[in-house]
Amino acid sequence: VQDFTAAIECQPGFEVPYYNRGLVRYRLGDFDEAMKDFRKVLELNPQFEDAALSLKQAILDKEEKEKRGY
Repeated sequence: VQDFTAAIECQPGFEVPYYNRGLVRYRLGDFDEAMKDFRKVLELNPQFEDAALSLKQAILDKEEKEKRGY
């Protein structure tokens, strides 16, 4: 996460580090932060299909986690 954050600080208009940081956060179960990163990717590049899919999956997984109470 720190490396991708550093890359974002160097090039805030480049969507790939946001996407990669979002993937790491998603895998760590930090769905809210992952969703923020995926949304930023789509703001910078609305055609980034993997980010759109990852955002949808993070939303579904967050809902499932909340439904199960953990």
